[in-house]
Amino acid sequence: MTVRAGWLLPNGQTREDTRLVPLGAMAPESETLTRDGVIAGGDPLAATGTGAMQVQIGVGRAVVQGTAAQGAYPVAVASPETLTIGDGHAQYTRIDSVILKIRDGLYDTSEQTEVTVEVLQGEATATPTAPTLITPALRLWDVTVPAGTSAGTGGIAWQSALADRRRYTSAYGGIIPRGWGLSFPGGYPGQYRDNGTGLDRWDGAAWQTLDPVIGWTTPALASGYTNGGNYQGTIRYRRIMLGGIPHMQWRGGVSWTTKGVPPNSGKPLASPLPSALRPALHTSASIAAGGVPIKVDCQTDGTLHFIGNSDLTTWAALSGLIYPLDA
Repeated sequence: MTVRAGWLLPNGQTREDTRLVPLGAMAPESETLTRDGVIAGGDPLAATGTGAMQVQIGVGRAVVQGTAAQGAYPVAVASPETLTIGDGHAQYTRIDSVILKIRDGLYDTSEQTEVTVEVLQGEATATPTAPTLITPALRLWDVTVPAGTSAGTGGIAWQSALADRRRYTSAYGGIIPRGWGLSFPGGYPGQYRDNGTGLDRWDGAAWQTLDPVIGWTTPALASGYTNGGNYQGTIRYRRIMLGGIPHMQWRGGVSWTTKGVPPNSGKPLASPLPSALRPALHTSASIAAGGVPIKVDCQTDGTLHFIGNSDLTTWAALSGLIYPLDA
């Protein structure tokens, strides 16, 4: 067998089965339910088009949750599995799903005891959707099958047809890797997940994004400006999270030569900030400067603009400047 399950066979699992399938307590979803999903490591259960209408699912491990009474089934695909996708409908597109499927005659009407990697065919309609799974099963990939597709017409364009639907799980206390879909609740307060750019913590009611530690970036200055105004150091910025809201944080100072007249029409940066670092709303703040406090406008086009007066001398500091980026 190339697809193995733990605690499924009526006559017991082999020692090799036990060594291959995941062991131990996995991430919970409730008092008795386990978060099912793929076990991370390399590229588990990857999909590759190997023929006009054939897709190969690579090796990997997963956990498939049944009903509360059934419990969770640990599964291992020990060698690649090749599956054939049925020809397309004459008129409509459909979406098929590649799934891990458990059949357990003690809990269903299949009269079988097996685990398979198989294709669940969707309905061909004008607005196709992926087929609904019947527990216990785990969706791995969706395959879009355009109308009229067959080996005779060139087959499936695998690069655009495959949609990754692998969701991940981890051992109890572990961080759940980023996978398909983030709209799931946590199982217990203090659980962590990877959101793609940082970590979220489940507080019992909602995921709270942790403040990431991000390095500083030194921007190029416009002509006429130099770093280190009033001994504040080099101008630098970074994007940080405060209470789940993205902010820009600045430090350092700049100087120029002519009193009261900051060069480049009061705009110290040589080029606008990247789009991800621009505030959604025009934001103004007071900053320290030589002779008198001035205002800096943090504009939605990614520029900074000093708004001073004739009493301004030859430096300004951005240290302590923090403002939100959201609306």
